[in-house]
Amino acid sequence: MQLAYIGLGSNLEQPREQIKRALQSLDKLPETKLLADSGFYESKPMGPSDQPDYVNAVAELETALDAEALLRHCLSIEQQQGRIRQRHWGERTIDLDVLLYGQEQIDTADLTVPHPGIGQRDFVYLPLLKISPDIVIPGEGALKEIVQSHASDETDYACTFAGNIE
Repeated sequence: MQLAYIGLGSNLEQPREQIKRALQSLDKLPETKLLADSGFYESKPMGPSDQPDYVNAVAELETALDAEALLRHCLSIEQQQGRIRQRHWGERTIDLDVLLYGQEQIDTADLTVPHPGIGQRDFVYLPLLKISPDIVIPGEGALKEIVQSHASDETDYACTFAGNIE
């Protein structure tokens, strides 16, 4: 069994409901258990500014699925929830990203783990630190320290906690 962290984001068609549905789907994956969620976070879009603000969350899973199989399931959940990829970093019903998979470092055509930009995107690191304050990013170090080292970077998406997921 591996600990895996999945980043979730939505800004279309009732984003909070989209995230709740995706969390339920993650919890139903074979040989997988949802251990924790971060609650809802709201943020400005990372991509084009002519789209609605985002609702984000992070899920902590325990899974026997390998990383590639977990990614395939995440893509299937996106498809089931009506994700259409119209433009890079554009609006979406749901986005699921494999952020971390155990202590593995993976770099394939389909999957990069740790997910790039974890320490620079507040809509990823704030929910991740809420679940696991002492988390270590493989090959990079303690997330808290990574975030501090990037504190002066222009990467603030005005991410704020927006409530627990019921």
